[in-house]
Amino acid sequence: MVASLEALLSSVVDYAGLFPPAKLELQSAMANYAQYQTTSYTWMLGRFILPISRLHEFEQLLPEKPTKWSLSVIMTGDVQEVTAQLQSFNNQKIGITSLEFPPLPPTEIETILSYLPDGIESFFEIPFNSDFKSYLSVLQHTGAAAKIRTGGVTVDAFPSLTQLCQSIFAFAEAQVPFKATAGLHHPLLGKHRLTSEPNSPVSIMHGFLNVIVLAALVYQHKSTPETALELLQESSKENFKFTSDSISWKDYQLNISEIEETRQRFFRSFGSCSFQEPIDDLKELQLLI
Repeated sequence: MVASLEALLSSVVDYAGLFPPAKLELQSAMANYAQYQTTSYTWMLGRFILPISRLHEFEQLLPEKPTKWSLSVIMTGDVQEVTAQLQSFNNQKIGITSLEFPPLPPTEIETILSYLPDGIESFFEIPFNSDFKSYLSVLQHTGAAAKIRTGGVTVDAFPSLTQLCQSIFAFAEAQVPFKATAGLHHPLLGKHRLTSEPNSPVSIMHGFLNVIVLAALVYQHKSTPETALELLQESSKENFKFTSDSISWKDYQLNISEIEETRQRFFRSFGSCSFQEPIDDLKELQLLI
């Protein structure tokens, strides 16, 4: 494991095993998350994604075996009421580290921001067909983050290269951190089945290395929109180089401190219903052993 790749992918996968296409039972998803923490790849594991409606069910299923539970809670219903419920929730085994909100009007987000609990990161989903500027003007300078949907179980759930590129530049310009969710199971751009079903549709899927490296280059003011589109379309490992102190794509380079700063302040993580698939693909590319 080279240090630059570890810096790029540290705690990067928020495990969403409850969600499509995996759609596991809660107990199975929890068992997976606990097991992943015993592997040599636990450094890549981020939060466990859990709907607020299943929080108490989750608590009842907690195993006796000590496990570090870092939860990202999907918020639904009356947000003020649910937030009060979270503040009264107390369990020494569980840390609620972030909240994720479905698409909401910017005016509603502005109201919600005023009574969110301190010390918990909040992500607000922004649809690609919306007015990004109105969302970002609300989120700027608040400490809250954005969330974009980079795929799904249907072909039309995937944003175009241009949409994805423009969103990353918009977040960087507004200095609003973001996470991605869905569709980033593979390191590099490629054509894949969207589910494990035999009749599953096939689509071009965005690569998480493409997205994260681009986010770093944009955040560090090292990319133009033209270069960004080219990077998002990269499907060859040969154009990437990972060393102990830097990552480069073609002639563009990021040092360790730039990578760490990007992960801390800009690109936060990506949600995936599989933790194993990204690891298997990285092994196939000989980036992991």
